[in-house]
This record gives sequence, structure tokens and C-alpha cells, in this order.
Amino acid sequence: MRVVEIPDEPVELYKVLKFEALVSSGGEAKAVISQGLVTVNGEIETRKRKKIMSGDVVKFADQTLCIVLED
Repeated sequence: MRVVEIPDEPVELYKVLKFEALVSSGGEAKAVISQGLVTVNGEIETRKRKKIMSGDVVKFADQTLCIVLED
């Protein structure tokens, strides 16, 4: 599991995938989310702008991201 620090919360789900280089663009991030390929806290998430908060766990492909707020 990879820890991802965010400066502010909430952050939109597609941005997490894009900024962590799990996809090559925002458009690709939105596509994989709408296809049901991403989970948040164990649930399939299809909302591209789902608000991600500290403590959320995002999974896509073989990557697991634990979201934390920067100190």
C-alpha cells in the first residue's frame, strides 16, 4: 500500500489517479472510473468527482493508495 499525502481535503477521485501517475491523463482517469475499475474503501466508485478524504483507500489495477492529509 502506498501512502499519498494531499495538501487539502477533499480532492476529487480522478485527480488522485492522475497526480499519482496511475493513468496518463485526466480523461483516462475519468474513463477508468466510469468503467467501474476503481474502488474507494472497498466499494466500486463510478463518480469521477467523488470527494476523497484523509483515511480513504483507493484501489486501481494493482495499486492501493492510502490517502492522508499533509502535516
